[in-house]
Amino acid sequence: MRTRDILHETWSALDANRGRSALTVLGIVIGIAAVIAMTSLIGGVRQSLMGELGLDQARLIYIWIWGERPMTFDDIERIERNVPGYDFVTGTTWANAQVSSDTKQVDGQIQGVKGVYFQAMGTRFAQGRGFTDAEEASGALMAVMDQGSVRTLFGSSDEQVVGRTIKVGNDQYTIVGVTESQNMGRGGDYVQLYLPFTTVTNRITGWEYIDQCFGFASEDTDIDQLVERTKNYVMSYYGYTEDGDNGGVEIQSMKAQIEMVNSTMASFSLLMSAIAGISLLVGGIGIMNMMLTNVTERIREIGLRKALGARASDITKQFLVESIFLCLAGGIIGIVVGYLSALLLSGVAGSLMEVEGLRPVIDVQTVLLATGICVGIGILFGYGPARRAAKLDPVESLHYQ
Repeated sequence: MRTRDILHETWSALDANRGRSALTVLGIVIGIAAVIAMTSLIGGVRQSLMGELGLDQARLIYIWIWGERPMTFDDIERIERNVPGYDFVTGTTWANAQVSSDTKQVDGQIQGVKGVYFQAMGTRFAQGRGFTDAEEASGALMAVMDQGSVRTLFGSSDEQVVGRTIKVGNDQYTIVGVTESQNMGRGGDYVQLYLPFTTVTNRITGWEYIDQCFGFASEDTDIDQLVERTKNYVMSYYGYTEDGDNGGVEIQSMKAQIEMVNSTMASFSLLMSAIAGISLLVGGIGIMNMMLTNVTERIREIGLRKALGARASDITKQFLVESIFLCLAGGIIGIVVGYLSALLLSGVAGSLMEVEGLRPVIDVQTVLLATGICVGIGILFGYGPARRAAKLDPVESLHYQ
């Protein structure tokens, strides 16, 4: 039989039993939809997290030191000089203050940073820019905020605010930039601002202590070895011991955190794929059951075809193509339903996590994998009924009632 004839016969056979065909592929639709929905949603969350982190965050190393003596920038400069492998080491300080615009006053968390902070974090600006090291050193009254804070203070995250002023404590600050970050997990009337470190220490806190220190590793540096060298130097410099009686040191690399996120996402994807696999198995059994029913109902047709010269391979191909066609139809519907479900779920997840712009990410590999699974199920569960049809005796089939 020619391919065109096989496809025509396949369509005619399935079209004659539309309701049964639709119910049969339901398990395939559910299984594929679950796989597509979960993998694309997880991909969207991962892309959002990686977007928040920036492109070079695997080179970022966080250093926490606690004990009787607080950390200063003199200590940071010593780390940078004595531990090879860093492009730079810097730090931030935190404070709380009242922040107000022309129409609204809210609580604010202030982060005092050096100009290099935005480079280290891979910050993307929706408006304006960050401040330079020279502006930071001069104690400039400048502020950078994220889009979520703009929405809180001015009513819309798209409001053009660069050049406008806000009041922090008793001082007026000029907004010079707005970052794309949405500050996940923040709720209520609350904002976060980035101010020059020197400005924060001179006008808000009154001290120059470092609350958080981090270094940016040079390109091609072994991150794990750099973490170990940094820990050894800091513990020696401060006179700390492993038992932590007089203080302690904790050092984490974003490379390890990124790997952990990827591992967690992969584990969750595997779990959801296993659950979806059960639905695909049930769908495959449904396909086999339908094909066996089709063979039984069409025994006289099979006998007539054989009597007219159809070979066993022709009969096998016809029923196998019907099985594969059913699975592919279920797969296509499942991909569409899965992506639409992921769009709906991403909206819910974005609201719960307070992340704007969370979108599912569906890649070509996932679609190809889903298509391959459908073809595989069609062959696996359709081959048995197809071979049974091919082995029927034409004489007995023609006498079948």
